[in-house]
Amino acid sequence: MKGDRVEIVIDAGSGTTRTYEVAATRAGRRVNVTHGRGVVEVSEVTRGGSTVRTARFLANRVLALVEHPAADDPVADEITPSLRSV
Repeated sequence: MKGDRVEIVIDAGSGTTRTYEVAATRAGRRVNVTHGRGVVEVSEVTRGGSTVRTARFLANRVLALVEHPAADDPVADEITPSLRSV
């Protein structure tokens, strides 16, 4: 859903950190988080399942991974009109 975002904080070495953010930039897109084999992967994905962009991080460097869901109210271009029979 547009507005979903994931914030990733990594250890950049020498006691410093870096923060990255991956967000669903358009209506109908979502953000997926997967991890395995020592890698954390955050991807923006379309409704059809195509990956738009991906960020990969070494799992042992990730300090925090925070998911920020979109607001409960849908954005105007995400509203699907319903057909009513009168």
